Amino acid sequence: MQAVMSPDMSVTNLGPDAKLPPGVSAVLAVLLSSAVVLDSNDRVLTSSPAAREFGLVEDGRLAVGELLALARQVRRDGRPREGEIDIMTSRFDGRATSFAVRVAPLGVAVGDGGLILLLAEDQTESRRVDEVRRDFVANISHELKTPVGALALLAETVEEAADDPEAVLRFAGRMRQEAARLTDLVQDLIMLSRIQAAEPVPDPRTVALDDVVAEAVDRCRMRASARGISLDVTGERAIAIQGEEDLLVTALRNLLENAIAYSPDKTRVLITTRQASSWSCEISVTDEGIGIPERDRERIFERFYRVDPARSRATGGTGLGLAIVKHVTAAHGGSVSVWSREGAGSTFTLRFPLRSRHSVPGGTEDGSEDQPARPDQATARPAREADT
Repeated sequence: MQAVMSPDMSVTNLGPDAKLPPGVSAVLAVLLSSAVVLDSNDRVLTSSPAAREFGLVEDGRLAVGELLALARQVRRDGRPREGEIDIMTSRFDGRATSFAVRVAPLGVAVGDGGLILLLAEDQTESRRVDEVRRDFVANISHELKTPVGALALLAETVEEAADDPEAVLRFAGRMRQEAARLTDLVQDLIMLSRIQAAEPVPDPRTVALDDVVAEAVDRCRMRASARGISLDVTGERAIAIQGEEDLLVTALRNLLENAIAYSPDKTRVLITTRQASSWSCEISVTDEGIGIPERDRERIFERFYRVDPARSRATGGTGLGLAIVKHVTAAHGGSVSVWSREGAGSTFTLRFPLRSRHSVPGGTEDGSEDQPARPDQATARPAREADT
C-alpha cells in the first residue's frame, strides 16, 4: 500500500541553520513515498503525514534506529544509501511493514550542516503479490504435471498391454479421465485469466436470475441424480441484474458442484434467490455436507487451495472453482460470503447490485450499508464451502 503525500507538509524551523530549501515541500508533497527531512541535529524539519502514520516520526524525532543510523552515515560521507527494512509499525497493530528506503543528502552540503532526505516506500503489498504469484506458478506447475504424468504412464502401459484388449480398454478409459481433468484445468485457467483481465464486466446486459439458476441446475442435475441428491430451487422470482449470463451460470454451477461433491448421498442442496435490499439481491447455495473447518474459511477462495486435497482430486476438482466464483462476483460489483459448521453443512451467498453502484454511492439508497443475513434470518440454513 502506498501512501500519497498531502500538500499539507508540516514544516518546523528548529534554529537558524535549519531552513528548508525553497520548493522542497512542494516536491515532497507529490511523492508516493513517506518522506522525512532531518537537520544537522537529527531533528525532523519536515515529514509527510504518511511517515507519521506509519510511526516513522514521533515527537519531532525519527523513531526508527536503523533509519537514523543510515542518515548519520550519509551525513558523514555524503553518499546516498538504499536498502530494505522491516519495521514494526503502529499502523497495522504492530505487524511488520516492509519498506524500500533511500537516504541522501539534501543539497551539496556534507557534514554537520547538511540536511538529510529520507524516503521510505511501503513494499508490503507488492511483496504479498509476488508471493501469491510465485505460489500460483508453483501450484499450477504441480497441477499440470499430475495429469500429464499420468497420461504418459498410461500410454506406456497401453503399449505394453497391446495383446490384452481388456487391459487396453481399461487404461484407455483412465486416459480419457486424465485428459478430461487436464482439459477442465486449462479451461478454468483461461476463464480465471479472462475474468481478472476484464473487471468489471465490459458489456453488461440485463440477466434474469431465474434463467441463471435454471441453467446451472440443469448442468448439475445428472451428477446430483447419480448420488440421489436433490436440487431444490426456492425464493423470489423475476429478479434481474446487469451482467454476463455465461459468467454468472459458471459461478453458480461451481458452487453447486462443490455442494454435490461434499454432500452425503441422498441429501438436498437448496438454491435460494431473494432481494436483500432496495439495491441488492442474493443467490444462496445450501448443502448438508461435511462443513468447512474455521481455520480454512478465510482461504477457500484462493486459487488451488483445497480443504481436503485427496477428496477434491478424487472428485475431479481443479482447485480453481471458488477463485472463479470470487472473481465473477467481483466483476459484477458484488461479493461472496460463506457460513459453515462442521458436520452441519454450508451456505455460500452471492450478493449482486440490482443496478450500477455508481447510481447509489456507498451502498443503499439511504446511504447505509446492508449487512448479510444471519443464518437464522435466511430462507435456508447456510451450508459449507468446498473447493472445486
